[in-house]
Amino acid sequence: MLSKSKIKLIQSLARKKERDEFSLFVAEGNKIVSDLLPLFRCKLLLASAEFLSSHPDLVAEEVMEVSREEMEKASLMRSPQSALAVFYKQSYEMPIKELPTTLTLMLDTVQDPGNLGTIIRIADWFGIKDILCSMETVDLYNPKVVQSTMGAIGRVRVHYCDLNRLLDDLSGKVPVFGTFLDGENIYEKRLPACGIIVMGNEGNGISPELAKKITDKLFIPSFQTGNSCSESLNVAVATAIACSEFRRRKFEI
Repeated sequence: MLSKSKIKLIQSLARKKERDEFSLFVAEGNKIVSDLLPLFRCKLLLASAEFLSSHPDLVAEEVMEVSREEMEKASLMRSPQSALAVFYKQSYEMPIKELPTTLTLMLDTVQDPGNLGTIIRIADWFGIKDILCSMETVDLYNPKVVQSTMGAIGRVRVHYCDLNRLLDDLSGKVPVFGTFLDGENIYEKRLPACGIIVMGNEGNGISPELAKKITDKLFIPSFQTGNSCSESLNVAVATAIACSEFRRRKFEI
């Protein structure tokens, strides 16, 4: 039987304070839990009999078969699925030496959990291994971020740091790209295989201080003619376009 103390622990992990205190986070959903079990150390797994029978080799410190009613009591979701896991958080060393030799994303105060989760999926799709986030960016282990990554959280390393200080340390060593209304057309600009792509806040874009450190300004043009159109692109959509262009040019070189 699922105890009240375990339900209380799971519910508390909806808050960053408790996630930080216990170094734990929650993932829900059959696919996400299945994907993350080999990648993160699992403290507690709640699952239906069907899920457990179809995953005989799973590893967790504690495994509990629960009823639908028990899952609904524990879940942070409106419509719980058949598996919920409490995982230990991971931390990674900052890849300072690797940054000049690879393509990396940098997020300046991205605050929407769905956007961060989607950007992590985008990075995973385009083979980008590291994302550098400002301290004001939404918490990686926010349940909505975790769900939005669809398992990519286990394959992309996300770091939180002082972006301005980091770019100062990397000055002259790596090109830094950012999207602006007065930038060069991304479809016409010659793009290298390596560099840092900076994406800004949903409402304010890239902060003025960080913008000073951008070496190459890019612009994603609208192809709407003769009619009014949206003022801007969603940050996750813009990230996907930028990553796609950088990777496409890689094969042209």
